[in-house]
Amino acid sequence: MAGRFVPRPTRTTTRGGDVDGPGGGAGDLDLGLTLGPLRRGPYDPTFRIAPTGEIWRATRTPQGPATLRVRARGAEVEADTYGPGAAWLDARLPALLGAEDDPAAFVPRHRLVLAAHRRRPGLRLTRTGLVLESLIPTVLEQKVTTTEAYGSWRHLVRRYGEPAPGPAPEGMYVMPDARTWARIPSWEWHRANVDDKRAATVVRAARVAPRLEEAALMEPPAARARLELIPGIGPWTSAETVQRSNGAADEVTTGDLHLPGIIGWALARDRTADDAAMLELLAPYAGQRHRAARLILLSGHTPPRRAPRFAPNDITRI
Repeated sequence: MAGRFVPRPTRTTTRGGDVDGPGGGAGDLDLGLTLGPLRRGPYDPTFRIAPTGEIWRATRTPQGPATLRVRARGAEVEADTYGPGAAWLDARLPALLGAEDDPAAFVPRHRLVLAAHRRRPGLRLTRTGLVLESLIPTVLEQKVTTTEAYGSWRHLVRRYGEPAPGPAPEGMYVMPDARTWARIPSWEWHRANVDDKRAATVVRAARVAPRLEEAALMEPPAARARLELIPGIGPWTSAETVQRSNGAADEVTTGDLHLPGIIGWALARDRTADDAAMLELLAPYAGQRHRAARLILLSGHTPPRRAPRFAPNDITRI
């Protein structure tokens, strides 16, 4: 019975050269930068960074819940996995840590990008091989502040998920399975501060979860096309998802409120850039445009804020 499952840790030691992939050297991998995009806010119940620097991650694999503990040990990365999905997670650990990424293919063509690239040599693009776990929190982030979205994700995972297997830190949870997502009642979405449109998109996606999970094995453009067949999933959501599930180095997030202005400011001192201008500025990085955008975001070169911040909206009071 699942309730009596006694976790048995499976240890994997991956040497730096294996993790880094083509062009990477031993000891270059930065775990925080690589796995950071999988964290949905500082209190994400599926992700924890311990004071010692080790990273814990709870995930739902095709074989069941699993917990990963990963830490750097000099030029090596050590990982322990727990739970029914431990073997699945072990087999995909190198991809998760960026082994399928090719940083050597990236050629900086702007001094700011070059500086950011040199300061962040350990950045690798993760590939989880899991679609729904990136798609759902991305849908929750549609047209709301990150604080609102993170709170909604936290509430729903704790309410409908299950405790992470193994000796995970207290308070860690595995997200619900697709069936559970599809059966969450309307009033619980309301309590989680999720409007009807986003809730309906999650439910539609959960109902065809097996078909969506197939996208993790597709080329990124085809994967995005598969996701966008679901009403409520557009280019912004599909890009943000495939960047994580497929390790897509070239998929640029369009439709974002801030990203075009940030890219425009960093590369051309144009804070009014739209999607078309952003894509034109990133054209020299074809094949690596997502990496270029991440490096620009990590550089901290953002335009001065003029407009007020987007006001949070609490629908739980309605």
